[in-house]
Amino acid sequence: MDGIIIVNKPKNCTSHDIVKKAKKIFNEKVGHTGTLDPMATGVLPLLIGKGTLCSKYLINHDKIYQAKIQLGLKTDTADSEGKVVEEKGVSGEMLKKENVERILKSFLGKQEQIPPIYSAIKVNGKKLYEYARKNEQIEMKPRKIEIYDINIVNVDKEKKQIEFKVHCSKGTYIRSLCEDISKKLNTCRIYV
Repeated sequence: MDGIIIVNKPKNCTSHDIVKKAKKIFNEKVGHTGTLDPMATGVLPLLIGKGTLCSKYLINHDKIYQAKIQLGLKTDTADSEGKVVEEKGVSGEMLKKENVERILKSFLGKQEQIPPIYSAIKVNGKKLYEYARKNEQIEMKPRKIEIYDINIVNVDKEKKQIEFKVHCSKGTYIRSLCEDISKKLNTCRIYV
């Protein structure tokens, strides 16, 4: 079989897990067009057989994500699965729609972003998350990204959560963007 299949990736499943299952089912070479965070759900295009030749045309396109940030908590993994390592207050002023909107819009345009330590980027032949799991320090170099559009979907003052939609260049890490948003709000956060 040759072609492209769109998979709705579930939460708590890696892109590699999906590829591995597809290889068993189709008994063909299988690839994907970009790793999704294990906590993320959504579209994961799988390239099968000769479809893998399309990778170079698909991998460089921009992406659209919808994300939710839980403010006031920070974990060692930067998501809801990790151990809480910091707690900070979240004021009503921080969560005013105009304030959140202003901060989100401040990310528009070209910029540099430091990838999260819990990512699949390889440094010296090892994935960053492998260094993180062993508490090994590694220098992470910033990468050039671009945010084309970013908008509020919802602000839940009671739960202290911000949900937003972002249209961005390939290589943009939503965990890092969430971290940067929380810093501008003068609090900490986790990616939910």
